[in-house]
Amino acid sequence: MGKLGLTEILVIVAIILLLFGGKKIPELMKGLGSGIKEFKNAAKDDQPAASKKEEDTKI
Repeated sequence: MGKLGLTEILVIVAIILLLFGGKKIPELMKGLGSGIKEFKNAAKDDQPAASKKEEDTKI
């Protein structure tokens, strides 16, 4: 229990295709990819600020 086999993955993909259609899926993946990219950029920009605060507290 908990592991997805090939059959389960194919059923899930078929259901997604039926729900969203073939044309909508690339748009959804593009939006998901840009969202992940924005999140990574925001996390990267936040890290130097956090490490700078730690350095300030050391002094």
